[in-house]
Amino acid sequence: MSSLDAPPAPARSAPGAPEEPADVHVASETALLERVLVHTPGDEMDLVSPENREDLLFEDILFTGTARREHELMCALFRTVAGRDDAVLELRALLAEVFEQEAAREHFVEGICRAEPDRNLRAVKDDLLALPPAELLALALTGRAEGLAVTIPPLPNLFFTRDLAATVHGHVVLGHAATATRSREGLLLRTVLRHHPAFASLGDRLIELPAGVTFEGGDLLVPTPKVVLIGHSQRTSFGGVMAAANEIFANTPVEHVLAVEIPQRRSCMHLDTVLTFATPGECVVYPPLLERAGFGYAVHLTPTGTAGRFMSDMRPNLRRVLPEVLGREIDFIPCGGSEHLHQSREQWTDGSNVFAIAPGVVVGYERNRRTFQQLRERGYRVASAPSFLDYHAEGGFTPGDEKVAIKLDGTELSRGRGGPRCMTLPLARASATGGGGRGASGPAADGQPAESP
Repeated sequence: MSSLDAPPAPARSAPGAPEEPADVHVASETALLERVLVHTPGDEMDLVSPENREDLLFEDILFTGTARREHELMCALFRTVAGRDDAVLELRALLAEVFEQEAAREHFVEGICRAEPDRNLRAVKDDLLALPPAELLALALTGRAEGLAVTIPPLPNLFFTRDLAATVHGHVVLGHAATATRSREGLLLRTVLRHHPAFASLGDRLIELPAGVTFEGGDLLVPTPKVVLIGHSQRTSFGGVMAAANEIFANTPVEHVLAVEIPQRRSCMHLDTVLTFATPGECVVYPPLLERAGFGYAVHLTPTGTAGRFMSDMRPNLRRVLPEVLGREIDFIPCGGSEHLHQSREQWTDGSNVFAIAPGVVVGYERNRRTFQQLRERGYRVASAPSFLDYHAEGGFTPGDEKVAIKLDGTELSRGRGGPRCMTLPLARASATGGGGRGASGPAADGQPAESP
């Protein structure tokens, strides 16, 4: 299948596996990006229609060609700031490689037969297994394959790779989608991580949460090596929060989990739609999140040394507890500025969903101009993505020289209801040097001393 409005992406934009085994380590939201998993919108996006868009969780129909170009521009930023061509891994390319293996194809086919029992795919299981790898990939993404009588829904949300999992230190917490529409996306990631040779070293570092809970990676943030935030949201259940916290305490050096209650509505479906980090001491935040008052909106969890048992400390609001748990002062940068109307407008268009490529180097949607003004007032140089890339085309970019807020023209991508952080699943960042934790001090991920409260 080919798209009339989506020319093939440049070969550079769709690398498969790295030459060496892909290491996995994330202990900071803002440390220099080393490797990130993305999925460029493709033919599956062309299958969203006015009739099926709500079932597919879309409020609008994206122009695929423009969305692809915007996405590729974002990936070019990642390579430039990271200083390496292999910083970006394309999920489609990894799937094409892994589907060459019979065991991987069997894993995927068995998985979709279990995941979609109402479609009676077991009746055509042999036909699915007989599909050439390229056709099985087409089925996986678009729900259609040449010569196959059955169809399944496409996966236009797959470009939001953040929701599929969360990397915490050397482990990957695998997601459980809250909607059946997105359940096949998690199966695709599991197929890659369990069968692609680049990830063979992961082994038992893949964390599976129990059946019956929901958890999506947009609800998990790793601000310091010792602290994790998890949102209880429209997409992550209370059981998902508790199960993830239990596994993180058991398998990683994390000592503090802050469970954050956010409104159960689509406009703020994940924690990262209302709060993201720009540096270890700066958050871009939707201000009403901080203004919510009442015990239970933030719960501080710490391990007890006994599996499955935590100490819990209920806190009245995030503005007070976050600096205390992180061990440093936090500048909460208001998405949309000081007026509630503009805060709501820019949160709706993902103004608070910025992605830190390095400490103080963030990318967000250009349309959120009042949010960029707030960053400018805090010493950020604001630049468009094309001008940033042109300026650093010859000499490269050295993170740490200055703070930069990069404007991405996400005219089409933003209509999908997710920002740059939503479209990225970091697999590796440079080591973060700040320990965090209540009362901690010391060097932060950007090399600056962390302040104690």
